[in-house]
Amino acid sequence: MIDAIHATDVALIRDASITFSDGLTVITGESGSGKTALLSAVKLLVGERSNADMVREGAKGLTVEGRYFAGDDEDGHVVRRRVDGRGRSRVTVDGSISSVRELAETLGATVDLCGQHEHQRLLSAAHHAELLDAWVGAPMDAAKGSYREALAAARAAARELDRVLELGRTAADRLDQARYELDRIDAVGPGERELEELAERLPKAENAEMLMRAANDAYRAVTADDGVADRLSEAVRDLRQASSADPALEGFAASLESALIEAEDVAASLRAYRDAQDLDPAELASMQSRQAELQGLMRTFGPTMADVLARRAAAAEVVEAAEGTGEAEAAVRAAVDAAERELAERAAEVDRLRAEAAAGLSEAVTAQMGRLMMGGASLEVAVTPLARDEWTAAGPSSVELMYRPGEAMAPRPLRKVASGGEVSRVTLACKVVLGDADEVETLVFDEVDAGVGGTTAVALAQVLSDLAGSHQVVCVTHLPQVAVAGDAHFVVRKVEGADGVPETRIEEVDGEERVAEIARMLAGDESEASLAHARELLADRG
Repeated sequence: MIDAIHATDVALIRDASITFSDGLTVITGESGSGKTALLSAVKLLVGERSNADMVREGAKGLTVEGRYFAGDDEDGHVVRRRVDGRGRSRVTVDGSISSVRELAETLGATVDLCGQHEHQRLLSAAHHAELLDAWVGAPMDAAKGSYREALAAARAAARELDRVLELGRTAADRLDQARYELDRIDAVGPGERELEELAERLPKAENAEMLMRAANDAYRAVTADDGVADRLSEAVRDLRQASSADPALEGFAASLESALIEAEDVAASLRAYRDAQDLDPAELASMQSRQAELQGLMRTFGPTMADVLARRAAAAEVVEAAEGTGEAEAAVRAAVDAAERELAERAAEVDRLRAEAAAGLSEAVTAQMGRLMMGGASLEVAVTPLARDEWTAAGPSSVELMYRPGEAMAPRPLRKVASGGEVSRVTLACKVVLGDADEVETLVFDEVDAGVGGTTAVALAQVLSDLAGSHQVVCVTHLPQVAVAGDAHFVVRKVEGADGVPETRIEEVDGEERVAEIARMLAGDESEASLAHARELLADRG
């Protein structure tokens, strides 16, 4: 949700700020006053593309700053976007450098610009499935999650089948080389960890005599007559005798006694180690020969033993493809069939949910369109199953909004037959119906009231108020009926700046200032009659 915007040097805006209501914010002003400049500032804030034409004439660049809240975040985030005279952008979020793309993916994803020429989702059939699926809610989220997993598994199985078939086609050309590699590696028969085990054992075998001698010398140093054990024993005995005169010596005696016990334990272990050494020249030669064989394989097929084993597996696969019984291909085809059956079941569930929900969504949106005085117009949600090769992560069926201008007329794609004003009101109807299911938090309507007047204007105002119960709504309007419904009301005026250059100013109005603006919208003046009518409209709002 956008909290506030501060814009400098954006088109006609020299310096202006606006703080939006959590509910419905209305923006009014005479034609040419600069409402488009304000909308440009909003677009820049949410990550839309920029160009040098947006910079106020004579300025070196423009700046748009804004604060927004995401979810339950209480502190909010501050966005700053600068565009220089060449149209290049710089973005920071909370003081850290960011990018326009990241801005569009964060704040931009929560804001929908519903201008007469910018109905991104409603005029793009690619987004209609998202709209219907949001209407279904949690059951569709689960169904689509399972469908996407099954689709990924089916695609992986198909890729594996393609690989096996391609292997079979090229196996004949590679057979001789593969057979040579397989025979050569199998002649040695390397184990998976054999080389590592040899690397641990060989140094001991090659130095067995030296190891035995070192262990024996250390053992004798401890256990021989007058060796370490005897010397420590004497020291312990002497200290204990002397401790009768000074008990402090008992502590030293105890420490040396512990050292004596440890020395005797080490001596026992050294003896066992010495006796376990095996001076077998034949075994040593065998180990050295085996290491040389393994190293030879690595020189030819390596550089590592893992590479050698992978080379063997690939060669075996080629030989199997050329000479085998086709078991590998049969197994892969069976896996493909199983994956496709699973995918078909998941796809059927998605299609079922969509088909069941389409009628309800059509009815609900059409009801809101009726509130907006759109005559006999209605909306139909058409769900069409796709051929298997057209299935994507978006689903196994296409969804398109079909617009019927009147009861006696056939429905046609909304994007082809509805006018800009009609699309704006259909967008509004859809947003009201979706409510909290729509991930968008802020809706910005520009010209939603194009061609609207009379009782339709009153209905439009009521629908916008309802929508503001679940979204933050910003509406640029020329209708007084809509303007009086706003929780906050801003007026855009074009004035002559200090340098004589026209500029746009944005001011919040309340009280008598708001009465005057409503009167201007009603009658173009501030006569007693128009002011009285304005007060009446504001009073009726409650």
